[in-house]
Amino acid sequence: MALVSWLETTLVDARRALGAAANRALDLALPASCAGCGQEGPALCRECRTALDIRLGAEPGVPIGLPADIPAPLLQLEWCAPFTGVTRRALHALKYDGERRLAPLLGAAVARRWAHAGAAGDALVPVPASPDRVRERGYDQAALIAGQAGRRLGLPVIDALERTRTTTAQFDLDRAARATNLVGAFRVRSATNGGLRPPGNRAPRPRCATDGWSSSTT
Repeated sequence: MALVSWLETTLVDARRALGAAANRALDLALPASCAGCGQEGPALCRECRTALDIRLGAEPGVPIGLPADIPAPLLQLEWCAPFTGVTRRALHALKYDGERRLAPLLGAAVARRWAHAGAAGDALVPVPASPDRVRERGYDQAALIAGQAGRRLGLPVIDALERTRTTTAQFDLDRAARATNLVGAFRVRSATNGGLRPPGNRAPRPRCATDGWSSSTT
């Protein structure tokens, strides 16, 4: 078992190294461009970045079209921007095109909205991507965004959730199917598995969660 674990880790590291090398080669061959408008330049140009803060000044806890009240024990639900236009393209570029330059920008937007809305909490908990997709991409986009937001908010990021089953990509489903696709797909890790204990700290009670874009407080 130890040999299998070592081989899996080695393969993941190799994939990440090859992915990074491929990205550098592409950057040399093709100029980097804005994920929002496609113009050559930064990951998001100055004009397109404003789309990430479209709800920055909105009142805290504004509903997002849920069919009913926020389910218990959640107390507050926050989101940065509608999942359309620039925001949608940026998230897809990070998730599917390997555009990791977007993670700091998206994480900063989450942090700005979180701070402005006054969302409380002890930690950020990213909702994990499936292991297969993490191996394929070489990273978990939700963890990248949460890490960037956590650094700006001074909050630890805790790997407190794990998947219990493989799910269909939300991208491939309609709205009705998305509502049930993730039911029962996650569970809280036990403290003995290290899911609730960041290095060098006692295990806090995780009160805040983020899937990499929207966030909630319990």
